[in-house]
Amino acid sequence: MNPTANPSAGAAQEKPADGTVRFGIVGTGRIARRFAQSLSHVPHARLAAVWSRRAEPAKAFADEFGSEFCASLDALLASGIDALYIATVQDSHADYAVAALRAGLHVLCEKPATINRAQLERVLDAARASQRLFMEAMKPPFYPLYRRLRAHLNDDPIGEVGLVRAGCSVPGVPDDHPSLSFEHAGGALLDIGVYEMFLAVDWLGAPRDVQTLGRLGSTGVDTFASLNSQHERGIAQLFCGLDLHGKGDALLMAARGHVTIHEPWWNPSRATIRYADGRVVELDEPFEGGGLNYETAHFCELIRAGQMESPLMPHSKSLQMIAMADAARAALGLKFAGE
Repeated sequence: MNPTANPSAGAAQEKPADGTVRFGIVGTGRIARRFAQSLSHVPHARLAAVWSRRAEPAKAFADEFGSEFCASLDALLASGIDALYIATVQDSHADYAVAALRAGLHVLCEKPATINRAQLERVLDAARASQRLFMEAMKPPFYPLYRRLRAHLNDDPIGEVGLVRAGCSVPGVPDDHPSLSFEHAGGALLDIGVYEMFLAVDWLGAPRDVQTLGRLGSTGVDTFASLNSQHERGIAQLFCGLDLHGKGDALLMAARGHVTIHEPWWNPSRATIRYADGRVVELDEPFEGGGLNYETAHFCELIRAGQMESPLMPHSKSLQMIAMADAARAALGLKFAGE
């Protein structure tokens, strides 16, 4: 990989001439496959090119989805694509993002955008310098249910949300899975907890204080963490784990009612609003296309509009989320290579 690729190599057009956004993907794992499948549900978007460090899976992936196989990262960046979707393990996100931005491409990067704040600031500096769109692929706010919930609470409010409670823990992860890899900056906080951190900052604002209890597993990464965080507008109680089985719903509490976003809340389709006056409102919004299509469609709209930042997933939220993760890892004494 060459993170300092020639800025003129593969420079994308400011806006796709025909309105179709041509995506390249780096990585061919499970999330890359979900993204490629989701593109059939995104108008005027297509998969144009693929590269991975492992050539054979990348060739098979490209054949399956009718895209170009690229033999190197530089070839991918110079393949005429407009945007790069980064679907690799998280320790490589920052370098790939910077290389793509310097090559004149827009970047949609899987969560977490980077493994720490310093890396994220480097990526955002590159986005500003290249005047290209960078967005962390945090899917919940783009789902129909989440957007309908926001609109409903605007019209029939429960008051300002003052407490967010959310968590998920998934046991049985194989020892060789990237989620448990110290080398690839795995662990529950960055793999699962980043979703809960998003929910906290989305409803409560920037974190002011993060208190964390947790444990490290045999591979050296965190296998369970419980966070209490103070924010601009309230308190969050969050947990994430890779060694216990835990429910995946979310609770938003305010003075005049509370909301339950039913599990799995990060792929939301149902919510119950209970008002202090006794009213109960049920929201049911099924989603299609696996869910990644909504964030992708939004990303494409931003490109066509010449925007450098999403109003729903702005850089400030990514910075707030990674600040929470940094604080939690520091409390657990978890540092990755180079930190």
